[in-house]
Amino acid sequence: MSHNVTVTTHSSVMVVTIDRPARRNAVDLPTARALIDAFERFDLDNTSNVAVLTGAGEAFCAGADLVAIDRGERKPLVPDGTFAPMGPVRLTLSKPVIAAIEGPAVAGGLELAAWCDLRIAGKSSYFGMFNRRFGVPSCDLASIRLPRLVGYGRAMELILTGHRVPADEALAIGLINQVVDDGTALSAALELAAELASVPQTAMRNDRRALIEAADLSESDAIANEIRFALATLESGELQTGAAEFAQGAGRNGRRN
Repeated sequence: MSHNVTVTTHSSVMVVTIDRPARRNAVDLPTARALIDAFERFDLDNTSNVAVLTGAGEAFCAGADLVAIDRGERKPLVPDGTFAPMGPVRLTLSKPVIAAIEGPAVAGGLELAAWCDLRIAGKSSYFGMFNRRFGVPSCDLASIRLPRLVGYGRAMELILTGHRVPADEALAIGLINQVVDDGTALSAALELAAELASVPQTAMRNDRRALIEAADLSESDAIANEIRFALATLESGELQTGAAEFAQGAGRNGRRN
């Protein structure tokens, strides 16, 4: 793995860390490629059920590395393929990713966070399309993902103004899922990841994919797609196993064990 990105495992959870604290974890070309590689490996790793994306030091990610751009670095920017300037945001994974956010998640860093399935943030963290300050275009799918998270009007406000959004406001508008004490976002994300990793995986992953894909489908096609995933889950045998566990007393009061 690149020195810009570190990967560790905690049981069935993989932690991917952008490790450029001196640059507030801004993403240059090698870092973007390393992030893509890390998440492609995660998706193929049968021992890892959930991933956590975080940043080293006091920042989640400050976006694209403008110093590298000033020095002449250029990233490919094309409409097809899996490469994106911030790394993995065009990957459609089969398993969930949780963002553990401390400090800024701004510009491309916000787009990285929006790519994740869930976002847990320290109470002093903040968000914003700081692209506006320096003429940086949105090219890591903010125009697609932000409206799905916060609605069209809020997304337009974020993209046009580039205003700083504190954690409490981000929670209120649906940009993040949970606010925790500063310095505990990673531990909270690991706790949630362990919970997700412990449930029957086929049903969870198929329901997740049905939800993701519904955004691009008509209602009738979305229904058909959900049924297709449901049938795949039924064929896996997970329902029969779960029903037997329930009949034997498991799962009462919201607990499996």
